[in-house]
Amino acid sequence: MEKRLIDVALLACLIPLVITCGSKQEESIASPIDKDKIKKEIQAKENKFAELYNTGQLKSIGYYAEDAISFSQNKAPLVGKPAIIEYLRAGIDSSSRGNKIAFTTNEVFISNDGNQVVEIGYYNLADSTNVSINTGHYMVLFEKRNGNYVVLRDMSACDMPLQ
Repeated sequence: MEKRLIDVALLACLIPLVITCGSKQEESIASPIDKDKIKKEIQAKENKFAELYNTGQLKSIGYYAEDAISFSQNKAPLVGKPAIIEYLRAGIDSSSRGNKIAFTTNEVFISNDGNQVVEIGYYNLADSTNVSINTGHYMVLFEKRNGNYVVLRDMSACDMPLQ
């Protein structure tokens, strides 16, 4: 009887230990973040943004979250997707037609769960003869919502000399 009591007590101590070890092992098996895949996904978003901007189809830009904030030089932050789109629209006038913007994703920094990405990149605005008229760098904070990355915050800085 005493041996059976010891066996039951030993078993009662081992069960939680086995369960605890098993759950820790499952945590360490979490799928790794594929940085190259996410970088390509972010670059594809930049390419689509540039395509829509260059063709003036700003209504179709799904790039920004509704609660996005955009920071630029020499102006107050633009709060909300409608304000950002309106600012972009105002920047397209008859004198800028034919200009093309392009973005290059240089680096991405990805949260451990893959739900947030900070992108650091380079932009080039060229005229219709492909001469650069504005270049610079930018940072963007993306968040995954409903399975897609959208911009929560962005900021840019021109690297051309002041005139």
